[in-house]
Amino acid sequence: MSDSDSLKGSTEAIGSILGRIPGGLFVVTWQEEAVDKTMLTSWLMQAGFNPPAISIAVGTGRRFLSSIGEGNFRFVVNILSENQRSLLGKFGKPPTIEGEPFSGIDIRRSPCGAGILQDSVGWMECKARPVFLSAGPEQSCGDHAIVVADVLTAEISSADQPIVHLRKSGLHY
Repeated sequence: MSDSDSLKGSTEAIGSILGRIPGGLFVVTWQEEAVDKTMLTSWLMQAGFNPPAISIAVGTGRRFLSSIGEGNFRFVVNILSENQRSLLGKFGKPPTIEGEPFSGIDIRRSPCGAGILQDSVGWMECKARPVFLSAGPEQSCGDHAIVVADVLTAEISSADQPIVHLRKSGLHY
């Protein structure tokens, strides 16, 4: 076996095992100058007890990261239920009408004004901490940045089961 074959087998094994790490599917919502923005994410987890906190891995090209730099950035994490799989296509790509990602969907507003999806398992309003691990050239963090945020308020909206997401390969979406 050549070194390249060994590396290929190793890369495939790494991708396979990373894809088996279970995650949820979440719709993150926020506003920029009173315009709704959204992002579908799966790399989210609890990151603290006191204060309660979460972390999200965000691709370096995502608009979400530039919004954080504006200070006092608040956003909502909607936890999708198994009954909301039809929303994955809608939030997995940019909205057809800029600034109207919720067209055709019933929402309400969180205290910060971000969209809360009806019938989700629940939601959390969060405030991003000013420091996050960037994936800039001065660090070797890869293609995602880690955002840590404090959970300010939350609500369980449904007894439905959240989506548990597994991928065939953890080396791409």
